[in-house]
Amino acid sequence: MQTYISGSLAYDRIMDFPGKFQDHILPEKIHIINVSFTVNGMKEKFGGTAGNIAYNLALLGEKPLILATAGKDFAVYEQWLQKHQLSLAGIRKIPNEFTACAYITTDEADNQITGFNPGAMKFPSLYSFNGLAPDNTLAIISPGCIEDMRSYSRFFKEQKIPYIFDPGQSIPALSSEDMMNMITGAQILVSNDYELEMIKKGTGWNKNDILQKTPTVITTLGEHGSILTTNGNEIKIRAAKAATLHEPTGAGDAYRAGLIKGLLMKKSLLESAQMGSTCASYVVEKHGTQEHQFTLDEFWKRYRENFQ
Repeated sequence: MQTYISGSLAYDRIMDFPGKFQDHILPEKIHIINVSFTVNGMKEKFGGTAGNIAYNLALLGEKPLILATAGKDFAVYEQWLQKHQLSLAGIRKIPNEFTACAYITTDEADNQITGFNPGAMKFPSLYSFNGLAPDNTLAIISPGCIEDMRSYSRFFKEQKIPYIFDPGQSIPALSSEDMMNMITGAQILVSNDYELEMIKKGTGWNKNDILQKTPTVITTLGEHGSILTTNGNEIKIRAAKAATLHEPTGAGDAYRAGLIKGLLMKKSLLESAQMGSTCASYVVEKHGTQEHQFTLDEFWKRYRENFQ
C-alpha cells in the first residue's frame, strides 16, 4: 500500500546557554533589546513533520513517499533518509535556498528562544502522481508548505484517496476557508488539545460541527494520552509507558506514524491510535525527533504490555 507524507523537512540546530536569559534581559530596555548569548555548542538534528513521520514509519517496516522541499544543504539529511531506505523521489530540491531550519537556544531554566527559517519550505513540492490506485493509497497532510497543503488536500479528495489532516504549527498561517476546506472530506483530523481549540476558533465550528465534516477526530494530550472521537463516541487512550523520560519533541509525529501503520494493517481506529501511543513512547526517551530506534519485535512487545 502506497503512503504519501506531505509536510516539512528541517534541521533542528540546538544550542544550550549556560545561564538564564532573564539575567541578561533588562525589562526597562525591552523596547530596544540588543543581546547576544554565547552558547556551549550546537547539535544538529534531523526534523520536520514529514521527515519525522517517515522515519518512524521506516522503523515500523513501511516505505512512505515524502512530499516536501529541501535546499542546497540537504546532502547530510538525504544520506540519513537513504540509510533508512526512504525514497527521495517526492523531494524537490530548491538550489538557491537552505533547507528549513529551526535555531533553538535553551537556557538553564528550560526557556527557549527560537528562530525559524522556512527556506525551501516556502516553495511547493510539485509532485506528479502517476499510476495512482486510490483503494491502495493513504496520505497525511502535515504542517509544511501552505500551497502543498491546499493543493494536495484538493487532489486527494478529487482522487478519492483517504487522507489524514494534521494542521499543527501551520494553523496560524491557514485562513478560515483553508481550514474548513482541508477538514471537509478528511478521513481523520488529528491535533493536540491546544491546536484543536485554535481550529475551533479559526473555523467557528465546535467539535460536533467538525464531526459533520470528518468522521474521526483524534486529540493528543501529551503525557495524558489521547482522545478518539467518532460520531459522538469518545474513547480515552492512555499514553504508553516509556522506559525513561527525556524530551517530548517529535512524539506527536511518531503518534501519527503509529496511527498510519495501524490503518495500513487494517486495524481498528482504537488499535491504530494505541499503536500511535506506543510509537510516541520511544521518542520521549531521547533528545531529538529521530534519535530513537526500535525493532518490530520491541514495538509489539511494548504495545502488548500497554494495551492487551
